[in-house]
Amino acid sequence: MEPQQSLESLARELAALPPSLGPVRLIGIDGHAGSGKSTFAQRLAGALGGAPVMHLDDVATHEELFAWWGRLRAQVLEPLAAGRAAHWAPYDWTERRFGAERVLEPAPVLLVEGVGAGRRVLRPHLARLLWMETPREMSWGRGRNRDGHELSDFWDGWERAERAHFSDDPSRPFADTLVHQSGTGYEWTSGAPATSGTAASVTERHGLPQA
Repeated sequence: MEPQQSLESLARELAALPPSLGPVRLIGIDGHAGSGKSTFAQRLAGALGGAPVMHLDDVATHEELFAWWGRLRAQVLEPLAAGRAAHWAPYDWTERRFGAERVLEPAPVLLVEGVGAGRRVLRPHLARLLWMETPREMSWGRGRNRDGHELSDFWDGWERAERAHFSDDPSRPFADTLVHQSGTGYEWTSGAPATSGTAASVTERHGLPQA
């Protein structure tokens, strides 16, 4: 199987799902911080012909690592559910403030990636939930190495917050698809539930993501 064909097979599967948010098929990509969600979402978006990607880091803040649901609902989900464009302002983690407003038009498929993309209040709006199956400690270690020592205090706080979030509101048990990383790229197991391990898996050979 050619690399791009395998990724496109998943893209075709997602594009064929019924809409879940107005005219939009909302696809959640969840996993631990540093598990490779952003890189996978970018590659999947390309296989979908340039599908938009919503990063939950853009709606979270230093003070609201997980308390972003009201903002996402009002600025993004409600307009898209009504078939209207969403208007939202991404958070600048360096300046510690929201930036210039952006516009997100309704699209056939929208990927929403970030820790908490499969939280209970968001799941009813998802057409499919994907979980990056990278162990927590490995994911966090990758994130710390990526961000450097100067952000070690932030990561200490993040790890506590993420533990608390997933303890109260786990995503993985509800995932439809588990995405694995290997030396050859990605493999994923699809099914309902994915954790049953009864469905076939395929591989996309592009190397390991770093973010």
